[in-house]
Amino acid sequence: RAVCNGYDKVTFTLVQIVHKHGSQNVFIYFPGNRAVGAAVIQSSTFAGWFAEKAIDSNRGFQQLNTTCTSTLNESNPWWRLDLLDVYRVSEVVITSRNDSYAEQINGAEIRIGNSLENNGSNNPICAVISTIPAGESYNFTCNGMVGHYVIIHIPGDWKILSLCEVEVYGYLAGNLLL
Repeated sequence: RAVCNGYDKVTFTLVQIVHKHGSQNVFIYFPGNRAVGAAVIQSSTFAGWFAEKAIDSNRGFQQLNTTCTSTLNESNPWWRLDLLDVYRVSEVVITSRNDSYAEQINGAEIRIGNSLENNGSNNPICAVISTIPAGESYNFTCNGMVGHYVIIHIPGDWKILSLCEVEVYGYLAGNLLL
């Protein structure tokens, strides 16, 4: 169970049980943030602000340089999470930096899909982040969008993308055959 804004989050996965007399669909509880243990990459890296720091389960409130990510100043910076399977994403939670550079998330698009074309920025948009105040975590509802990848992308020139934590909640898109 993860707790977000005081509410317990529960994630269920649809499983198909097949036996000699037919099959039955059931939901099984598999808790947790799907970003943990996934693979990440970003368009560039400023100093030691690596992509993996956004999925370390540390929202970065004390030491930003050891728990947050940052790209260089570039055109169309992006950060991409490979969920290692296709999921129906119900929610993405993003935590901004807790300093005077929190605006480096403003205007970012959360995209979910299966394509890596154009670094994943052609996938459908779950949400556009207008602003997240310094050190805050905001929840973005994605209504079961299906995808192998979650991309955070800021369109435009001379942009820096910085994240302190990305959490992804959802369930496997396909049935598991038992």
